[in-house]
Amino acid sequence: MSQRYSRQILFEPIGAQGQRRICESRVVVIGCGALGSAHVETLARSGVGRLRVVDRDFVEESNLQRQTLFSESDARERVPKAIAARRRVGEINSETEVEAVVADVHALNIEGFIKDADVVLDGTDNFSTRYLINDACVKHNVKWIYGAAVGALGVTMTIRPDARPKRPCLRCIFAEEPAAGSAATCDTAGIIAPVIAVVSAAQTVECLKLIVGREDELHDSLMQFDVWRNDWRRIKLPAADAECRTCGLHLYESLAAEAGEMTSVLCGRDAVQIRPARAGDLDLNRLGSRLRAIGDVQVNEYLLRLNTGEHELTVFRDARAIVRGTSDTGVARSLYARYVGN
Repeated sequence: MSQRYSRQILFEPIGAQGQRRICESRVVVIGCGALGSAHVETLARSGVGRLRVVDRDFVEESNLQRQTLFSESDARERVPKAIAARRRVGEINSETEVEAVVADVHALNIEGFIKDADVVLDGTDNFSTRYLINDACVKHNVKWIYGAAVGALGVTMTIRPDARPKRPCLRCIFAEEPAAGSAATCDTAGIIAPVIAVVSAAQTVECLKLIVGREDELHDSLMQFDVWRNDWRRIKLPAADAECRTCGLHLYESLAAEAGEMTSVLCGRDAVQIRPARAGDLDLNRLGSRLRAIGDVQVNEYLLRLNTGEHELTVFRDARAIVRGTSDTGVARSLYARYVGN
């Protein structure tokens, strides 16, 4: 075994046998932004044998403050994040095989991405995709680790569909998706890099525990962090909900092709319409106040219009939006997640 991992092997809970398991493992990282890129680097340095990195976006200059895997040249060239991750891992650890998937995750492809994984790590920025991951992982009995961060706040939870006695899935804890526009995003509330490091560390160490078979040492909680106010909490998880639509009733609603966020290209208009899975009743003035630092905002009682220069988002009170300046649904969904949120 490579001397590269000698210090990790000296750590008794891993040892030589655990390192072999790590080197033989397959981990899927969905979303390669701030959290996802930190996951990829840590797991590659730890010796994970195969990484599948799935992301729909490209590197921009504003990413560099917290997305530690990427460089200025990646941003200048607008390299897809999954491709940039593969290139960087090739420089970090040539023993790790990286499959770079440049794709928007949706109901028709999520099962193919996760079903052969040992563990799936969440690096996404929206609950719609997390519910997709949850449904697919529960359906295929794959372990996965939820994580999120905004501002100085972070949260994570490990989901084990095969645990006995049965443990809760994400929908047991968050039964309903937050209404569109109800939560801050990194592009409206900002984010500091230290919270990314903390949340990713919590997720990736759980991943290593799962791989080496130390499930008795998992934190088994909903962990919350406020790194600015030095507030760290572990919230004990309840029992799995027998009426949970995912792990209790096995309905897997997010995996239905007709479920979830709907996008459609508006013919001849260089625009995409987005209809979120859960309509809201947006406070447009409040949303506008969050977005004024991003670009020119105009609001009336019916809609909000944000002009960023390259794109224009028109957001209606029911959370439906038209994104002008692109006919790429992946780009439109990314802009919606960044500026409007769930």
